[in-house]
Amino acid sequence: MSPSYLNRRRPPARLIAPLLTHAVAIALSAVFLFPFLWLLTSALKPNALLKQWPPVWVFAPTLEHFHSLFDPDSAFRFWQFLANTLFICAVTVSGNILASAMVAYGFARLKWPGRDILFYVMLGTMMVPAQTMMIPVFVLFRKLGWIDTFLPLTVPALFGNAFFIFMLRQFFRTIPRDLLDAARVDGHGEIAIWWHIVMPLSVPALAVVGLFAFLNAWNDFINPLIYLLDETRYTLSLGLAMFQGQYETQYGSLMAASALMTCPIVVLFFFTQRQFIEGIKLTGIKG
Repeated sequence: MSPSYLNRRRPPARLIAPLLTHAVAIALSAVFLFPFLWLLTSALKPNALLKQWPPVWVFAPTLEHFHSLFDPDSAFRFWQFLANTLFICAVTVSGNILASAMVAYGFARLKWPGRDILFYVMLGTMMVPAQTMMIPVFVLFRKLGWIDTFLPLTVPALFGNAFFIFMLRQFFRTIPRDLLDAARVDGHGEIAIWWHIVMPLSVPALAVVGLFAFLNAWNDFINPLIYLLDETRYTLSLGLAMFQGQYETQYGSLMAASALMTCPIVVLFFFTQRQFIEGIKLTGIKG
């Protein structure tokens, strides 16, 4: 058999590399999907199979754990907790987008004394661990009478976020200056330029900010735990702790509630992944 024939039968190297890349990606995807699969199967398992070892993967699914979440007599008030969480998320997302975008525009396109120094000071706040500020902030909110209200969970978002401001500033600096100067020549003020020109051009970056802000508010556990006392004001993440008792944990209901809380995040990212990836690519490049 001639060597030329063997060369024709051997797959070229340019085909082997993509195959190996996809094989590694599929293997890693399976590893990361396994906890989510465990969560779903545990939410659908009967109580008798939840703690069985080795795990049972083939079983008759049941919805009893999901039904227990919506039981009117249950301490887990799903709809009340969901409404509280959505309210906090709505205020947090809108506040972070508007406040961070306005401050970022001031750092990116306006010239004023001490701008760069104040910008570096703002970046320095990102290096301060949040745990070191918990007690002083709690004392401040207690003196304001905000404990056991939604104000500590929503008002800080109305002043922006240092990371979001930095990211939007980098994006705003990519907008052509001539476009903004032309608007100023036409008689538009800075607020009108920011709202009618900069904001529409920054939709991908704003979508990333909104997604990050939503995830932070949706998954936040420590802040509701610190500031909320009345169970009627609990969020979903804080309500999950109700299934963990001193002597027993209701794993079935806990897994069902966790699955319901995780699904909106997966669906949201599935429909916004294009804007998310585009926004990440377009921010943080130009200094």
